[in-house]
Amino acid sequence: MKSSIGLNNILQFILFVALQILLMDNLVLYSMGFCYIYVAFLLFLPININRLQLLFLGFLVGFTVDVFYDTMGIHAAASVLLAFLRPHLLNLLTPRDGYDISDSVNIHIMGKGWFLSYTSTLLLIHHAAVFFLERISFDDILQTLLKIILSVLFTGVVVIILQLLFFSPKRTSRV
Repeated sequence: MKSSIGLNNILQFILFVALQILLMDNLVLYSMGFCYIYVAFLLFLPININRLQLLFLGFLVGFTVDVFYDTMGIHAAASVLLAFLRPHLLNLLTPRDGYDISDSVNIHIMGKGWFLSYTSTLLLIHHAAVFFLERISFDDILQTLLKIILSVLFTGVVVIILQLLFFSPKRTSRV
């Protein structure tokens, strides 16, 4: 059974894109660490979402950020890459008993180790795509790698804080 987009997901889309455009654009650590909070929208989508919907949403959220940042498709490309790889990573991280139909990406339900593996891997891929597409070369690769690492750490900490503050520690009732 494939999940569809609900009102909660639409509100998350609006919230994360608004936060990215209005707040996170001005929040930079030492001119090297950027927080791309809009990626949390893709990370927090239901586990069993339709792959075509996931790719479309990846494009939509990335394109929306590109329009406001004037980055000519860099965020759209990186978000589609994240959306494409997400189901494959979820398959690799599948718990021994599998995922429940009602499971969502939640640090309280899936565990800290699972959540950190899932989040850090996808953030690393997304941020590497953004910064290498931005540079379009491997010149000054050490500075680019430093940007990637600092941005992954910055975004990861914010994503974990969001999970701890706003996501319920209780699993929805099992059928």
